[in-house]
Amino acid sequence: MAISRARNWAISIVLALVVSAAAGCSTVGYYLQAVNGQMEISRKAHSIDKLLADPATDPQLRAKLQRVAQIRDYASRELALPDNGSYRRYADLKRPFVVWNVFAAPEFSLRPHEWCFPFAGCVGYKGYFSKEGAERLAADLREEHYDVFVGGVPAYSTLGWFDDPVLNTVIRYPDAEIARLIFHELAHQVVYVKGDSTFNESFAVTVEEEGVRRWLASFGTPAERDEYQRADRGRAGFAELVERYRKRLESLYARPTAPDAMRREKQQVFDDMRTDYRREKTEWGFSGYDRWFEQPLNNAQLASVAIYSQLVPGFQHMLAAVNDDLPRFFAAVKELAKLPEAQRRAKLES
Repeated sequence: MAISRARNWAISIVLALVVSAAAGCSTVGYYLQAVNGQMEISRKAHSIDKLLADPATDPQLRAKLQRVAQIRDYASRELALPDNGSYRRYADLKRPFVVWNVFAAPEFSLRPHEWCFPFAGCVGYKGYFSKEGAERLAADLREEHYDVFVGGVPAYSTLGWFDDPVLNTVIRYPDAEIARLIFHELAHQVVYVKGDSTFNESFAVTVEEEGVRRWLASFGTPAERDEYQRADRGRAGFAELVERYRKRLESLYARPTAPDAMRREKQQVFDDMRTDYRREKTEWGFSGYDRWFEQPLNNAQLASVAIYSQLVPGFQHMLAAVNDDLPRFFAAVKELAKLPEAQRRAKLES
């Protein structure tokens, strides 16, 4: 990490703490856990090149890190993604997720509750480096009658503030899935619009999908391509299923219905969604969302998916319009990002 970057990060944290101090101790505590969590990651991160050169490195880990290094070089060389220190180090956090995100939505609305931060802007989730912290917030929100969903996150981006490492949380994934995550997180360093989670995540998903398609064409084995295509069919089918039921719920919530009746209809919609999933997953040949559906379904869960998928078709059209030229696509998205949110969304949804 460059000294100037470390200095800027330190200044940002100090400012954030000063701003949050006016809001109360709980907000200060939230920022402190974020600082401590990021410091833990930085402290445990080691150069991948040094780990590859170390004879004591576990052979299985070495093989994975060699693949990660190849994927990281490909990202900058072939996909025009930032060429910096991100994902050139490895950290073992000895836990299954790096953070746990809390999503919330009102009982009869799919509009996600937002949390606002001095530098990231307003986002539709709040992340904690401990599951206990996330669950405490979730419990408080449930008492306020929100629908709540807590989801573990295997990777995230500090938007270039730090040289983000590859984590143990993803290192045993199939290579194509690791590539997908690296391409996604690097995309956030290309374009990030403060306060527009759906724009940011949908853009990054578009980049990851195009990047993995190209990477597999160049380096994937037939088995890897088949495995990824099966998972991709599952992701696409899941996104379509969620969108279909999101529209049903929006129609329900727009009707003047008594709360008890609306509650019953809402539950029926979610029951129908679970039934459709059980049937459709056999068509996809992919059951990766079983755990998601094992939980009680609610508005917050649907909102958490929409953030990542809702604007993807619009970005895909933009990419196709420049003949899949990623540098031109990035330039066009940067121009789009300058527009007010309503205009951005209108262009992507037209």
